[in-house]
Amino acid sequence: MIPFKRYNDYNTYLRNIYGCRVQKISVDAGLTCPNRDGTLSTAGCIYCNARGSGTGAHAGGLSITDQLLKGKAALSRRYKAKKFIAYFQSFSNTYAPVSKLRRLYDEALAVDDIVGLSIGTRPDCVAEPVLDLLADYADDHLVWIEYGLQSGHDATLALINRGHDVACFQKAVDSAHARGLKVCAHVILGLPQETRAQMIATARFLADLPVAGVKLHLLYVVRDTPLERLHRAGTYHCLSQAVYVELVCDFLERLPKQVVIQRLTGDPHRAELVAPQWSLRKRETLDMIKTAFEERNTWQGKRLGCSRP
Repeated sequence: MIPFKRYNDYNTYLRNIYGCRVQKISVDAGLTCPNRDGTLSTAGCIYCNARGSGTGAHAGGLSITDQLLKGKAALSRRYKAKKFIAYFQSFSNTYAPVSKLRRLYDEALAVDDIVGLSIGTRPDCVAEPVLDLLADYADDHLVWIEYGLQSGHDATLALINRGHDVACFQKAVDSAHARGLKVCAHVILGLPQETRAQMIATARFLADLPVAGVKLHLLYVVRDTPLERLHRAGTYHCLSQAVYVELVCDFLERLPKQVVIQRLTGDPHRAELVAPQWSLRKRETLDMIKTAFEERNTWQGKRLGCSRP
């Protein structure tokens, strides 16, 4: 008996479009964030370090072309990938004048075998002309816009110093969807003071929106962040691996089966990580999620009445 897929994974989604292995290449465009440059705050979100959850490659002097060529070489060797998505990851990648963004995106798409863009940003950084620009690219390329929601609860967003509310996210999703853009929502499990019920409520919230993809992240503690200070003071405790695995299954059970699951956990930098140490064992965590789905005899969308894949 051939095992069925328990969730709608991103690798399969891309292979079905292009007929080959497709990999994302993280790009640092040297942009910033209104939560860092003083527009909203200079502190940033409590879990975010000075690199903006990215590679820091721009500060190292690498152009976008250089970063993509380097990434292509590494991922071709490791995964035998044939095509690639330029993933603008660090900070907020729509937070610049449209003319500058066009130059950045054009440079990425000019590299051979780059077939699309994934643009990581905040929901309060998407002016209408920027969305129009992305919609133009989507006529000929695969384009996703990735919004950091993190939580569907305003109290949590205030606690982690996000600088926007849930209504802002919903408006940004609707504006992108109206232009035919694919939206991926980022959610963090294990945020301070959030209960299991609240995390599940975030899944239900997303299920009612025109969101095409979801990335799930574990909240891990990195050096030189406000979250590190909370952790060392004993006021924040990380999720255990077992609890995180169950939460992932709970969350996916409540997402429509057509939503593409782009990530199930994060990739902390070993040199920056404070806790939990189990977050470095990504393969083990993914295997545990697979086993939990099987033992629970469940799948993505089951709690919504979706049939088994």
